Amino acid sequence: MADQEEKDEKQNVEEHRDDRIEKTGQLTLDQNRQKHNLHLLTIIGEIEGHDNLAGNAKTTKYEHILPQLAAIEDSDEIHGVLVLLNTMGGDVEAGLAIAEMLASLSKPTVSLVLGGSHSIGVPIAVSTRHSFIVPTGTMVIHPVRMNGMVIGVPQTFDYFKQIQDRITGFVCGHSDISRERFEELMMETGVLTKDVGTILMGEEAVKNGLIDEVGGIDRAIRCLHQMIDEEWDS
Repeated sequence: MADQEEKDEKQNVEEHRDDRIEKTGQLTLDQNRQKHNLHLLTIIGEIEGHDNLAGNAKTTKYEHILPQLAAIEDSDEIHGVLVLLNTMGGDVEAGLAIAEMLASLSKPTVSLVLGGSHSIGVPIAVSTRHSFIVPTGTMVIHPVRMNGMVIGVPQTFDYFKQIQDRITGFVCGHSDISRERFEELMMETGVLTKDVGTILMGEEAVKNGLIDEVGGIDRAIRCLHQMIDEEWDS
């Protein structure tokens, strides 16, 4: 009887974890020997802002992410955050909001770029205390783009510049890339066909100071455990 109850409880836990992953792309990693509770956060598809995207599109909804990050900061049970990214970018304001929230967490944070972290995904990737990218991972750096009608007046172009300056300032303030180099990559004309910008692959992103290390999930998790241990020992 006891064995059956234990089996049922284990099944309920697994179903809850699967349901949480399906709905939010998040769960807590707590089966490690270090007894650390790691919150796993995934940024996938397109980052959705104030407008809902098509129902068949893979999206990350910032209104789900922000409250969860606030809850993580307030919780004594969560010891660190691991961010997995495979995103094409998306809404600029929503992406910056997520990046600012991650950067302001008092707990250890590590990001890992899988597949790609493009456009507004770049600030999110560099917002953690330490960042990784897999060898085949890519990052696309380009000037800010706006959807919808653009009014051709000086105020509009000033607004564009302010948004771009916010992104550039954040990225350069949370990584080792210089502002001059970042803007050079952003305005490159010979890399993207019929477009402006640069694609950086794994090692290139590290050499340019954008990402800290090339590595996979093993190194990212090991790094996060080490950061938590160092914080506990201090």
